[in-house]
Amino acid sequence: MLPRVVEERRWSGRLICWLAVLTLANRMADTAVTTPLMVLPQMLEHFETDQAAWLNASALLAGAIWSPLLAKSADIFGKRRVLLATIFVSGAGSVICLVATDLGVFLVGRLLQGSAMAVVFLTVALTRQISAPRVAMTAIGIVTSASAVIGIVEPFLMTPLIDRFGFQSVFVVSVALAAAAGLCVRLFVPESPIRSSGSVDVVGALLLGGGLAAVLGYISLGQELGWLTGGMIVLLVAGVAALAAWVVLALRVEEPIVDLRALSRPLVLTLLAVVLAAGSFQSVLQLTGLIAEVSPRLGLGYGLGDAGPVALLFAAPAPGIVLGGTFAGWLAGRIGPARTLLGGIAIGTVATFGMLAGVSSFPIAIASVGLLGMAAGAVGTSGFNLATALAPPERHGVVSGLVSVMLSLGGVVVTVASTAVLNATATVVDGAPQNSATGVYLYVLIAGVLFALATVTAWVLVRKRFAAGRAPGSRGRHARVTG
Repeated sequence: MLPRVVEERRWSGRLICWLAVLTLANRMADTAVTTPLMVLPQMLEHFETDQAAWLNASALLAGAIWSPLLAKSADIFGKRRVLLATIFVSGAGSVICLVATDLGVFLVGRLLQGSAMAVVFLTVALTRQISAPRVAMTAIGIVTSASAVIGIVEPFLMTPLIDRFGFQSVFVVSVALAAAAGLCVRLFVPESPIRSSGSVDVVGALLLGGGLAAVLGYISLGQELGWLTGGMIVLLVAGVAALAAWVVLALRVEEPIVDLRALSRPLVLTLLAVVLAAGSFQSVLQLTGLIAEVSPRLGLGYGLGDAGPVALLFAAPAPGIVLGGTFAGWLAGRIGPARTLLGGIAIGTVATFGMLAGVSSFPIAIASVGLLGMAAGAVGTSGFNLATALAPPERHGVVSGLVSVMLSLGGVVVTVASTAVLNATATVVDGAPQNSATGVYLYVLIAGVLFALATVTAWVLVRKRFAAGRAPGSRGRHARVTG
């Protein structure tokens, strides 16, 4: 058994500096991937296109393509090195988006920017290996959730810039953050001490990433472009075929991009709990945006318009994310990440069913959305902590990448399915289409049931004591220690 090299066994100024830098990197990723959605109307007008769906989904689909390749590369070549490369690629994408004069060039930039989706799991895997396990669990909570605080003030900071300098200002900020994050990572953050041997299965990475992107593209774009149109059917078939080919390849090659044979039952259950919970809380947060400005005077049976400041409703999840993520990390070092995962999901379940009343009560909605933010932070942190606790250190990049993909996949699938329910039950009020109360309550119930299923899954993990208190590093047959 190879020794586990630990850089920091306790909290120190140096560790806090590392976490601040990695949090900056995660903020850069958020800005690169999601902030451009603030200027979607301006971009549509500038490029003279109505392809909002492609502009909206391009970075998400690109992230699905990049993630498998970057996750495996991080385990082999080092998390810090791959993180730096990812920041550089994302920054280059921001530059291309900034100077793009036509839609094709802009989408190339978004393809490169999408690599930033890997930054979150790369910072998690790096944090896990540059600090002792108990310290790392709290540190991961901070790294994955602290940037949400900046998300509260970002609209207030970006709006004046956008109004004065146009949508390009978003990409100027992305370039600046990428430069700052890359420089700080290079200067202050050490390399991960443990790496795996072997090589990157590039063909497998392209099949897995391309297949995920195609299937997610079908799910994300089908409602707007038509589920049964020729192009969308081809996209779905191509995605399924690529994933099937990847499974066959992964079972044959010695070093697959994701070793399906090594996926233990507790790790599979962890991923299942994460995908169910992520889909639930992201779909409910989207519903909040749909009902926030609907006036109760319309008599629809729901609506929060005129009941309170809408900005408060949108800001409420962020403090919860920070609190839930940080506390779940601290608590996981004492009772195990399986229990904190269960606790986070249980909070989310209560909050979701609370939204049955919250859709027509502003105070209850604020409380429910705040608790959902807490659940989101706890589930994300606990999912990463539990997955890395269940895997040998030379596979931390890959398993962190799997958790990240589950967080994205759950949000896309459940949100699209729930939106379809709203569309199928829509009504007409004063000649305008509106979501019906039946659709809204069904939407909440779907999320609540999925949270309940996630609770059962997490309960099985706790009962079996699969991950409580387990420190990584005991099964590293192919790991090598560097540094």
